[in-house]
Amino acid sequence: MKTAAVIGAGFGGLALAIRLQAAGIQTTILESRDKPGGRAYYWEKDGFTFDAGPTVITDPACLRELWSLTGHEMARDVDLVPITPFYRLNWPDGTNFDYTNDDPALQAEIARLNPEDIAGYKRFLDYSAGVFREGYEKLGHVAFLDFAAMVKAGPALAKYQAWRSVYSIVASFVKNEKLREALSFHTLLVGGNPMTTSSIYALIHKLERDGGVWFAKGGTNRLIAGMAGHFERIGGTIRLNDAVTAIDALGDRVTSVTTASGWTGDFDAIASNADVVHSYRDLIRHSTHASRMARGLEKKRFSPSLFVVHFGIRGRWPGVPHHMILFGPRYRGLLDDIYDHGVLPADFSLYLHHPTATDESMAPEGHSTFYALAPVPHQGKLPIDWGVVGPAYADRILEEVERRVVPGLRDRIVTRFHYAPNDFSADLNAHLGSAFSLEPLLTQSAYFRVHNRDPEIGNLYFVGAGTHPGAGIPGVVGSAKATARLMIEDLR
Repeated sequence: MKTAAVIGAGFGGLALAIRLQAAGIQTTILESRDKPGGRAYYWEKDGFTFDAGPTVITDPACLRELWSLTGHEMARDVDLVPITPFYRLNWPDGTNFDYTNDDPALQAEIARLNPEDIAGYKRFLDYSAGVFREGYEKLGHVAFLDFAAMVKAGPALAKYQAWRSVYSIVASFVKNEKLREALSFHTLLVGGNPMTTSSIYALIHKLERDGGVWFAKGGTNRLIAGMAGHFERIGGTIRLNDAVTAIDALGDRVTSVTTASGWTGDFDAIASNADVVHSYRDLIRHSTHASRMARGLEKKRFSPSLFVVHFGIRGRWPGVPHHMILFGPRYRGLLDDIYDHGVLPADFSLYLHHPTATDESMAPEGHSTFYALAPVPHQGKLPIDWGVVGPAYADRILEEVERRVVPGLRDRIVTRFHYAPNDFSADLNAHLGSAFSLEPLLTQSAYFRVHNRDPEIGNLYFVGAGTHPGAGIPGVVGSAKATARLMIEDLR
């Protein structure tokens, strides 16, 4: 029986391992932390459950497929519930916009901002459907291993003006500035600047409309636990608390992995769900090719980091929906500060996650669980000491949430902590503390991203945010599908 190692138990690593094991390849996942999840880690503190990372689940079909490969059903392990509205968007002047796929309700929301934009929104929806078909359905699960594949995709990219930004495309359809922000902010959820990320990423709108937005009862961590449990059910092995310290290479092949405990395993193929720079620079030994790849990657543009304040408070807040986006007074200027200038802004745009709006088990009785997330520059652009800056920045974020959403919040806090760019570096080996790996620019997408299979080391593969198609749960699960197809073919 052929064997494979998957380094890292994030969404991408788990999805890849399930596919390999289901295909009859004996697969071992090697994870440095005490539980699986990667960026989808979680903490339990004072009776509250705090999900670390992705909390917006879209395209549940791509997840269910991981169980159906072996005749199982995801519902056996995971209880997904729909969220509506998908998000409530809020601006400093008090304007709210409930974003949903209920057409009459959504048109009423658009009409409150600008009735003339209803027709423009319908044209944008047609555009989004087109890029979804070309960019997600046709190309989202296909590896781009040579430039010819990129050339083949060229006519579709040209048809939808992929060189333009998401914001530029949205602005060509609707006139109201708040609606432009409402229809372009989604790229931030995968690390992209709406002002520079390719318009192909407008497909996220269609993805949400068709598939909905979902939440796993108990938190995203229960989806991770379900995936890990299913992988073990079908015969896979997970080694936790044992970081990979080296991938040994011999010529144009990788042969084995070594972990911090001294354990060594030989494998026919090795796939990394770890950070791509860390993989090439720190893990692969005896390979000038890997060193060259690492130097090239370090020159690329990486997505910003995140600063996340987790807090559990007394009281229930049924008027606060599951997901909120709190826009600040600036949009383009704030994005420039984060992506280009390396400034820690005085103003915010925040994503507020309130899971107890859907699942009261995430907090003790009569209490609520929240996190507030602010995009911030990565450590390459803003090399500050977050141990010093973090507590004060967390206070400022909580003041903003209290002022705009939860009156009296700070007096109600039972427990709180924050997660900063230095934590992404320390816990996840994330290059520059980036929360999403390579920035999703057109020049860093598809063929121009880290390949799903290394171009010179024939049995070394990549999965996750740093490879095609990119970050976000559907993206990394899609990368697993593309990488698994290559590995299964190569190992036959």
